[in-house]
Order: sequence, then C-alpha cells, then structure tokens
Amino acid sequence: MTIGAVEPWDDLEHTHLESARHWIAGGGPFHRVRKPDFPPMHLVSYFAVPDDTRGQLLLVAHRKAGLWLPAGGHVESGEDPWAAVVRECREELGIEAVASPVAGELPFFLTVTGTRGQGPHTDVSLWYLLDADAHTVTDYDRGEFSAVRWLTHEQVLAESAELLDPHMHRFARKLAWAWARAGRGG
Repeated sequence: MTIGAVEPWDDLEHTHLESARHWIAGGGPFHRVRKPDFPPMHLVSYFAVPDDTRGQLLLVAHRKAGLWLPAGGHVESGEDPWAAVVRECREELGIEAVASPVAGELPFFLTVTGTRGQGPHTDVSLWYLLDADAHTVTDYDRGEFSAVRWLTHEQVLAESAELLDPHMHRFARKLAWAWARAGRGG
C-alpha cells in the first residue's frame, strides 16, 4: 500500500499512519465487502480538487455523511487506491483525474476516522490531490451530493468543524503549507 509516501503533518497524522500500518500488517480485508460496515475498517480514497491559481478548494455536500468534504469513495476489491480516484472522479465530477505535481499519484494526507450514522465503521482515508481548476468542474453526481462549492483556505478554516470532515481543517493547513513551499497559490 502507498501510505509510506505520506509525510505526517502533525502528531495526529503520525498516529493515524501508525494505526494504518498496524491495520495493514494484520492482513485483514482492506476493502468494503458489504455496505455499509463490513469489515468494520476499510479503505477510502478521497481526492481534493484544489484550484491553486485561485487558492480555492472544492468541497462537496455529501448526502449520506451530512458533511462538506472532498469527493471520493471506497476502494473496491483488487483496486489500487489511485485507480479508485480515477474511477470516482469520473463518476462523481465527470472529469479526468490528473495528479497534482505536489504529490503525484501518491496520497498527500491520511486519516483514520470513525463514521457516524447507520452502520458506523472506520474509514482509513487516503487523500489525493488533483491538478484542476474551477473551470474544470461543471457538473457533479446529484444523487450523492446536494451541492458543491469552492472555498479559500480562510473560508475552510472559518467553517464550523461540525459541518466538515473532522480532519478538513488540518488538511487545509497542510495544503496551504504545501502550496507555500511549492510557491503556488493559497
């Protein structure tokens, strides 16, 4: 698995990476076999769509989660996590997944998160970065998302944590740091 490429941003990401390594070493199933919660821990590929020229990030209002978060989905059995990004990007946003030069086809961020709602389980989420802009995304899967919106780094951080993926603020900070380090937007 490609988690070795993730450079921990903070102590929590370091802890999540260690937890994920332990889970992988256990050799259990990594892919969801039965919706929504079997096995009780499984792999997800998120993909963040940042418009680094405008310093904005696309978030989707996920109907089932009731949260604003990056697009993405569960990695299917036998599927590489980056291949899941390519598939989900096409299904959810109708665009081609082009890897960002910041991380390439490797994950940029990793989280281990307990879900809420019916069938609670734990998602081990690999967060990938795409190379796109606001003009690229013209449609989205209205069955899965009730809305999409572009937010600046400051707007993401100003949003209540209750409305976002629980790690969205941390991700936004790591992304802003990566943009600054690369001399890009944000």
